Amino acid sequence: MSWIKKLQEKWGLKSLFQVVIVLIVFACTGFTVLFIREPILNLITGGGEKEWWMTVIYILLILPIYNVILLCYGFLFGQFAFFWKYEQKMLRRFGIKVNADKE
Repeated sequence: MSWIKKLQEKWGLKSLFQVVIVLIVFACTGFTVLFIREPILNLITGGGEKEWWMTVIYILLILPIYNVILLCYGFLFGQFAFFWKYEQKMLRRFGIKVNADKE
């Protein structure tokens, strides 16, 4: 069984095309976070020298930003429902109650 078929089963997707779209959304989100890293760090540091603790602040800031970007790309690529379920699952793992039916 191919790895794409395994992902299709694991994620409960209907087609291999949908798996490819989901992977594209994850890739676009990752690239976007990569491109906004420097401006965010410059905002935190004021354009000065970057200390190690600023990276920690960046990581704490980027977690919610990543999730919002993921949902936006999911919407643009027509996979919002999948990514909304994905986000709800992640929030439950962090102990945050979500107003949705558990699967």
